[in-house]
Amino acid sequence: MRTIVKGKNIDVPDRVRRYAEKRLHRLERLLDDRSDAVVEISTEHHRSADDSHIVEVTLDIDGRTLRGRAAAVTHEAGIDTVVDKIERQTVDHKQKPRLRARPVEEKQILSRIADGTATPERDRRIVKTKRFAIEPMFEEDAIERMDELGHAFFVFVNAEDERVNVLYRRRDGDYGLIDPVVGGDYTPRRSGRGAGGTNGGRPSRR
Repeated sequence: MRTIVKGKNIDVPDRVRRYAEKRLHRLERLLDDRSDAVVEISTEHHRSADDSHIVEVTLDIDGRTLRGRAAAVTHEAGIDTVVDKIERQTVDHKQKPRLRARPVEEKQILSRIADGTATPERDRRIVKTKRFAIEPMFEEDAIERMDELGHAFFVFVNAEDERVNVLYRRRDGDYGLIDPVVGGDYTPRRSGRGAGGTNGGRPSRR
């Protein structure tokens, strides 16, 4: 596995670089030589001292991109947290069973259904409803939470306008944000906002 450590508007100290490479080394037992890990180090001065040191890790594995983000009192502490997150995601990815090859008969049935020459046995329907509590959070926190859970989408209440948003991961590895509007005219969100974007002049959470 190749590890790349870079700074975002800062110079990465050698001790932090060495620490990141050492901690990422523990993932090599789960990966092969084709995997790349990119560690991005930054500091957000508008945050409190307890979570102003930001560490983001992007890991390419088997054609899939895994991401983790942590905010901590030091970059080393952030590296510890984000490596734990990425390791859990990597283990989950490796443990997912491979899709079995479809038998010839099954492929023929699916082909007939697609051609309209066969009728599915039943219509699809909702078989389960899940309710869960959601609390207001900022977009970057929603990204961090979604990556931590390893999900492809995440529903949350945006702390800026108290509207329900849906965050999702795009095929190119970036993020998309759905901001539903019930009736009326759609009001575009002000520039600078969006999943994975800049702060855009939003008020500090602290």
